[in-house]
Amino acid sequence: MFTNTSQAQENHSNKVSSILILGDSLSASFGMKENQGWVYQLNQILQQKKAPYTLVNASISGETTSGGLTRLPRILAKQHIDYLLIELGGNDGLRGFPPQLIKNNLLQIINLAKQQGIKVLLMDIKIPPNYGARYNKLFNQTFTQVAKQSDITLVPFFMEPIAIKPELMQADGIHPNITAQPLIVEFMKQQLNVLITP
Repeated sequence: MFTNTSQAQENHSNKVSSILILGDSLSASFGMKENQGWVYQLNQILQQKKAPYTLVNASISGETTSGGLTRLPRILAKQHIDYLLIELGGNDGLRGFPPQLIKNNLLQIINLAKQQGIKVLLMDIKIPPNYGARYNKLFNQTFTQVAKQSDITLVPFFMEPIAIKPELMQADGIHPNITAQPLIVEFMKQQLNVLITP
């Protein structure tokens, strides 16, 4: 018993935080192999540098905020998670879902995580401007409002500097290509290094 307690204390002092990425195709290596995607690549770097955190990727192509809300309890029941990074909402926006629905889903996801003592980060998702100025404004405000209402950090969207460069995008004009992944890795590494404390 004494040995187990000592081991527990030692593990705690060398604690590596786990960050759950609850995302869509942008984080699910869409159009490429899993080991070519930014989450896998960043995890490799973190392990090499013995960083105080590691990523758990629960991203699925086509995922919506409703889908993420449905899946989250099962994911959290299977493993211990310290942080949750929500990268959802893009597919809701592309399908023209009501911003209020997106907001309600995100708030429920956040509350679920908070109830388990998980610190939550929300990505500030953007969609192409061709959905109309009014919808775009309401959509963009949703993420700011949710972050403020929940008192959580709003993380800049990693696609903003990528999407404006055609050479970094796949043919569909929506998803980043393989060339873009190292740039996303660097962007996210900088963001997480500031936000995550061991």
